[in-house]
Amino acid sequence: MDNTSIASNVLAPRYPLTSTSEECASSLVATQKRRGELTAKNQPSQGGAASPLLTLRPYQSAAVQNLRLSLAGGVLREMLCSPTGSGKTEIGMALVRGAMAKRKRVAFLCNRVHLVEQTSRRFTKAGIGHGIIQGENTTRVYESVLVASIQTVARRGLPDVDLIIIDEAHTVAGSSEYRGVLAAARGVPVVGLSATPYAKGLGKHYDELGGPLFEHMTVAATIPELIEGGYLVDCDVYAPSEPDMAGIKQARNAFGDLDYTDADVGRAVNKPELVGDIVTHWLRLARGTPTVCFAANIAHSKHIVERFHAAGVSAEHIDCYTDEEERRAILARVETGETMVISNVGILAEGWDFPACRTLILARPTRSLIRYIQMAGRVLRPHASKDRALMLDHSGSVVRLGFPTDEFPLELDDGTPREAKGEAQEKEKPLPKACPSCSYVKTVHKCPVCGFAPERKANVDVRAGDLVPLKKKSKAKKMDKQEFYSQLLGVAQEKGRQPGWVAHRYRDYFGVWPREMQNVPAAPTDEVRGFLRHLQIKAAKGKEARHAGA
Repeated sequence: MDNTSIASNVLAPRYPLTSTSEECASSLVATQKRRGELTAKNQPSQGGAASPLLTLRPYQSAAVQNLRLSLAGGVLREMLCSPTGSGKTEIGMALVRGAMAKRKRVAFLCNRVHLVEQTSRRFTKAGIGHGIIQGENTTRVYESVLVASIQTVARRGLPDVDLIIIDEAHTVAGSSEYRGVLAAARGVPVVGLSATPYAKGLGKHYDELGGPLFEHMTVAATIPELIEGGYLVDCDVYAPSEPDMAGIKQARNAFGDLDYTDADVGRAVNKPELVGDIVTHWLRLARGTPTVCFAANIAHSKHIVERFHAAGVSAEHIDCYTDEEERRAILARVETGETMVISNVGILAEGWDFPACRTLILARPTRSLIRYIQMAGRVLRPHASKDRALMLDHSGSVVRLGFPTDEFPLELDDGTPREAKGEAQEKEKPLPKACPSCSYVKTVHKCPVCGFAPERKANVDVRAGDLVPLKKKSKAKKMDKQEFYSQLLGVAQEKGRQPGWVAHRYRDYFGVWPREMQNVPAAPTDEVRGFLRHLQIKAAKGKEARHAGA
């Protein structure tokens, strides 16, 4: 049977999407009993008698149908893009029930233990009987639906299944464990679920897979579309202060993004004046609102909590070392309002659903779009207690990456430099800036909150005894940009620099990222070398100043 037939047989439902898991499981059990495949000891679960119906939103239903059409059309590994808060798990459960109705076996893979536990609870609540493959918690592996930890199945092997669904599938790109499992299950249809499919290499070709990691992407909806439809809320952003990140080292993170290294970013942000400013602005702008804070490291997170306590605000810290029982108790106190601020490093960035959470404190500087959108998504879910969400950005991330409610480019990265793809780029949008009067982040000249409109500076330099008109700086011509870019490529060849270095030095000079540039190296002039020396001296002085103030 070819891949098209496999996908069609696995995903095409024999029952409508609103059928209960009891109906699906009953059909499966009856067939297996006739075949004599079951014993009284290991019969698959049939779900509860009052299993709820699975009612999908219009965009979720359309996404399920589009996934089926794509897989039936010959795509073997499909990525589903559906923003945080849009109901990816519901879409996944619709796929699971469709497979169960066809008497097929499904593996739902997760990359973290708490996501395995959360998915299991969601499936149980929906009446989907399932087994678990996760370390010592492994149980009921004979079930037709298996919720599994990728770490465990990478060690033990994945049982024979007819469909693989991967949660938080953006993590697949940098994972040899996922590639090994998919290679071993070659020929089995795969659906990846992700709110942030921006990871480098998600569409990269691998010989052991016989093609790209993910071959095609289905988009359920974009963040602006979900806000317009009332499925997410819009977000107000304030950027009162941010740390000096000059000279902070960067490295590839688990998503393949170039991001600040954890050790350096911790030293840059965990300073008394910055932490104190976080509490001061929360008291002024967000007092009394359920709040999640993302810090640079554990010490920074605990420091923030201490300052909140000193201000009389109930706050708690949580991290990967927190005992599971205590973690549940802490999150329960957050949900009841006993704890107003929950601070962490990154453990709540994925899989934590608390729609009443209104305020996000972003205290962890990042250049990773994936990390940024995952954190921001914690406060975008709608709830009766809020009309809009609030972000207090003490990291500079909004200015670097844009508003979290923007529409971002959606394409699977094949691992090649963006400049080499030769695709037409859209006109650059103005980057957000904080109002100098009230710190509200905006892209317009006049602040919509306080009404402050900075006076445009006249091109006249006032000096003692004379007035000297300043010449308006002419806009760089296209050829000038290409010449500068080509010379940067020449320097990169000399020094063994990566393409990302070229793009960042270009942005340092022009203030924008390179667009539609030709990859043609040229010999660097003294002017370009002088500019690069200037950046080195500036970074060195910034480093000395930080050491002196430490």
